[in-house]
Amino acid sequence: MSRLGIGIIGGGYMGKAHAAAYGSVGTLFETTLRPELEMVCATSISSAEKYQKNYGFKSATTDWKEVVNNPNIDAVVIASPQSTHCEIALAAFKNRKHVFCEKPLGASVEESRTMLTAAEASGMVHMTGFNYIRTPASQYARQLIVEGRIGDITWFRGEHTEDFLADPSIPTNWRTTGKSNGTMGDLAPHMINAARALVGPISSLTACVETVHANRPGGKVTNDDQAQMMCKFENGAQGHLFFSRVATGRKMGYAYEIHGTKGSIKFDQEDQNALHLYTIDSVEKERGFKKILTGPAHPDYKAFCQGPGHGTGYQDQIIIEANDFLRAIHEGRNIWPTFSEGMEVNRVVSAALDSSEKNIWVKIADY
Repeated sequence: MSRLGIGIIGGGYMGKAHAAAYGSVGTLFETTLRPELEMVCATSISSAEKYQKNYGFKSATTDWKEVVNNPNIDAVVIASPQSTHCEIALAAFKNRKHVFCEKPLGASVEESRTMLTAAEASGMVHMTGFNYIRTPASQYARQLIVEGRIGDITWFRGEHTEDFLADPSIPTNWRTTGKSNGTMGDLAPHMINAARALVGPISSLTACVETVHANRPGGKVTNDDQAQMMCKFENGAQGHLFFSRVATGRKMGYAYEIHGTKGSIKFDQEDQNALHLYTIDSVEKERGFKKILTGPAHPDYKAFCQGPGHGTGYQDQIIIEANDFLRAIHEGRNIWPTFSEGMEVNRVVSAALDSSEKNIWVKIADY
């Protein structure tokens, strides 16, 4: 086993998730590279020192440059606001650090392209944080599609819906200001990533993006609450995607339904350990969706539990990401989803925003 120094920039919700993941991934997956939490960066020294103590880092700072310049750090995890991603990633690659960056990759398509160019020029491992597609059930859905179990895909419906801002009496906060903090920057990238992973590249779309609660206690909302888009995929399939942070009653509505010429697949993240499969080759009187409970036979499940149906959770998705990142570094090759996927998702987001503003169909190739 070899050590790998980890530096995490961002001590909030995702910073904690990544710290917990790197603290346990070596044991769960029995990795060759064993991560060591070297340094955490937060916005205040009191917060940074609290994270250092609680998460087990060797040191703490409020200056991200100390992380990317630390000789004991081999890989940097960027879990800070989107507006900071590009500058941090460029500095990390310059200092020969591997980089894992939370989505959205950059605050714009231009930033994402700049980050991808720097990543590829550096020769270092790079990965974008799309955790939900890592569930054993969604990984198995991808396998079924590749194996041709549901035939040629004809239609895809996907949503990422939550209700954390459904109540209009909730005051304004950091989520309600800044373009990249709206639903199109926060929730949409996950389902766009899922659509691309399960069906393939999107060729064109038309979108409607809107703010439902324009005013809240404390001021005006300056970004979007919900959006929908119709799209065409490069393989000819049709699609519809919906994203919302005001979907009353929805807690983790990352869900999709895929129709093919030989069957269909359904999944809902609120029941993340189950996949529903329908195939037309069953006898007529027994046809219907079959509920498949994930277990050790499905991708990445066995590391967590030996019992089928016992289930995995949100934190386990982050641990699976950490294992992929460590494996990529150990093997000296990039593993999907790389910065390229992050940039492609940003292109779709940019196209959707432009389509909504102009009320037209647009081609992704133009972005």
